[in-house]
Amino acid sequence: MKSLVRLALSVLAGLVAVGAAQAADVSEIRVDWATYNPVSLILKDEGILEKEFEKDGIKITWVQSAGSNKALEFLNAGSLDFGSTAGAAALIGRVNGNPIKSIYVYSRPEWTALVTRKDTGITKVQDLKGKSIAVTRGTDPHIFLVRALADAGLTEKDVSLVLLQHADGRLALKRGDVDAWAGLDPIMASAEIEDGDVLFYRKPENNSWGVLNVREEFAIAHPDLVKRVLASYEKARIEALKDPTKLKAALVAATKLPDTVIERQLERTNLTYSVIGDAQRETIEAAGIALQKADVIKADVDVVKTVSSLVDPSYASAALGQ
Repeated sequence: MKSLVRLALSVLAGLVAVGAAQAADVSEIRVDWATYNPVSLILKDEGILEKEFEKDGIKITWVQSAGSNKALEFLNAGSLDFGSTAGAAALIGRVNGNPIKSIYVYSRPEWTALVTRKDTGITKVQDLKGKSIAVTRGTDPHIFLVRALADAGLTEKDVSLVLLQHADGRLALKRGDVDAWAGLDPIMASAEIEDGDVLFYRKPENNSWGVLNVREEFAIAHPDLVKRVLASYEKARIEALKDPTKLKAALVAATKLPDTVIERQLERTNLTYSVIGDAQRETIEAAGIALQKADVIKADVDVVKTVSSLVDPSYASAALGQ
C-alpha cells in the first residue's frame, strides 16, 4: 500500500512539474473575442484568464475576430492560439490544411439565416436565381447559403455572390447593392429589428455549433495550458448563464447595438453546452457531406476522417471532469 501511495504521489509531482515547465515556456497566450461568441466577452471583461495565469507571468492578448474566416486566418498564421468559429467553418479550415483542433463548445446558436429587404419580393430560396447575395466566404452563413441553394436545386453558379465581411454585407443589403444577404447575429438581428429586413429562409439545424479551436502545435506542446484555458472558459460560460443581464450588457457594450437587438440574438443562442463530442461530429459531418455534394469540398476528401481528426474532446473532458 505504501509503495502505491508513493507511486501516486510521484506521478502527481511529475504532472505538477510538467505543468510548471509548460507555463515557464510560455510568456503569452493569444485568444480571440467575437460578438458571435458571447462567452468570450464575459471571459474578457471579467479578466478570468488574466487571473488564472497571473501567477505564471503569462500575458493574455485579446484579438477580435470579425467572422470564422478571420479567426481561421489568425490561427493559420500563428497570431492566435485559440479562436472561435462555427464547427463547419473549422472543418473547411482543416480540409484546407489549417492545423487546428476543435476542443470546446461555446454555443448552440441559430446565428445565420438568409435575409432580404421587405421590398425585393424574395420569399423563398428559389427566388434567388439570378440575384446578388452578400456573403462572407468560409463562414457558417456561407455554408448555410450553399446548403440552402442545393436543397432548392440551385448552385453558386445560379446566383451572383458578392464577397463581403458580415457588417459590410448588411450595409450592402440596406443600400440596395445586393438583393439578399447570408446574415450573422448580432448584425442580422440588427437588420431585422432596426431596418425591418426579413429572414426569409431559416433552418436552425443547418447552423453548426460554435466551437473553440486551438492551434494543434500549441495543444501538443502545452496540453496543461489548454486545459486551464478551457476551465476558465467554463467559468465564463457558467457566469453567462447565471447572470444573463451581465451577458446582455457585455454584448451591448461590445456591439454598440440596442438592448432589443441583443435580446433577439440571445433568444437564438443556447449556452448550455460545453464538452464537444458526438453531437458536434454528426452536425459537422452532415455539413461537410452537403458541401461535398455541392462541390465546395473536393470529392476525394474523406469528410468523416477529417472531422474525426478535427474534433478532440479529450481536453474539455479532462478540464471539466466530464
